[in-house]
Amino acid sequence: MELQPRGYKKVVQLIDKGAVIPNPSSLHIGDEVDLSRVVAKGLTIYPGCRIYGEKTVLSEGVVIGAEGPVTLEDCALGPGVELKGGYFRGSVFLEKARIGSGAQVREGCLVEEDASCAHAVGFKQTVLFPFATVGSLVNFCDCLLAGGSSREDHSEVGSGYVHFNYTPDGDKATASLFGDVPRGVMLNQPAIFLGGQGGAVGPVRLNFGTVVAAGSIVREDVTEERQLVFTRMAKDVQRGHSPFAYKNLGRVLRNNVSYLANLMALEEWYRVVRQEFFSQQELGEAMLAAALEVLSGAKEERVKRLQVMVKNAVAAGAAQKILVEHVAEICASYGGDIVPQLGPEGEKFLDSLQALLQENPGGYVETVSSLPPSVATQGVMWLQKVVDELCRMADVLLEDACPTEAKA
Repeated sequence: MELQPRGYKKVVQLIDKGAVIPNPSSLHIGDEVDLSRVVAKGLTIYPGCRIYGEKTVLSEGVVIGAEGPVTLEDCALGPGVELKGGYFRGSVFLEKARIGSGAQVREGCLVEEDASCAHAVGFKQTVLFPFATVGSLVNFCDCLLAGGSSREDHSEVGSGYVHFNYTPDGDKATASLFGDVPRGVMLNQPAIFLGGQGGAVGPVRLNFGTVVAAGSIVREDVTEERQLVFTRMAKDVQRGHSPFAYKNLGRVLRNNVSYLANLMALEEWYRVVRQEFFSQQELGEAMLAAALEVLSGAKEERVKRLQVMVKNAVAAGAAQKILVEHVAEICASYGGDIVPQLGPEGEKFLDSLQALLQENPGGYVETVSSLPPSVATQGVMWLQKVVDELCRMADVLLEDACPTEAKA
């Protein structure tokens, strides 16, 4: 009796359709994987890989495991994506994204076009805009990184960088916004540079063009553009520690709301603008659905973490009880069935975009990068209004719920 590995028939089907699989017996494909969501053309899967999940999508030209075995679970990979080694779960990688070996990319990540990472990176609930580049030995969870206009002009995270996203009190309402969505999606903003062997204590907000010197730990927001940030090592300190003090509660709350509002704007961008470009790709509909699911899950994650932190703050006496109700009302604004109104700004932008596409059809990056400044400004105004209205509503509710000394 000839013994065959589980999933071997699916491996053979992929080979018959043109996939390159040098060692078929070393590849395991789960029974639940739907081969109608896999494009065999240009697909290369190296030895020792495992592919699982009914939500998995593999587009044309995907390369998996070039530097080491890959375990892939419920991920959606766009055309030309390269995952060179590691573990990847519940995330989306758009056209020509590249991740080096030894990676651990957990659920909730969205890695956009031409973003790249070196070896041994750790991501979870992370969004990288096009061209973003991440060095080696980096832990960058609960972040959104925008900025840059091309592979030669990109936002960068230096090797050895850490985003500190867990407090001594066990809170993770710590997502950090490097750049923003309304301007960042236009692919025309100054790049952000986070120097190696450094870090950021979330939640922080950094504006476009920020350069953080190597070895610096960012603990405060950088609201002005094009700032050089250099932090000195703290002097030795030993003093009493008060758990759940939340001395900067107002700032933390507003940074969380800002992050959520930017996620809402990005979701709207995908729903209204991106769908036009996904429709041009084979399996594009499945890729769009996967990206929207990631963004919906990202909002749910942030809402959950924010509500836990607020309950802890109230229990510790750092905030009034009414804050729980106010934050619940804020969080309700980000429900999965809530869609912001397009408004006149959005309609103007879409009309201009459609006119440009009729004259000169192209891919997403090419089209957005070549938008006339007046059209890009229309798009920024539309998405910024989405963010501003959500933040304004939250400001009203937070105004009387935080202690005076905790307001940002």
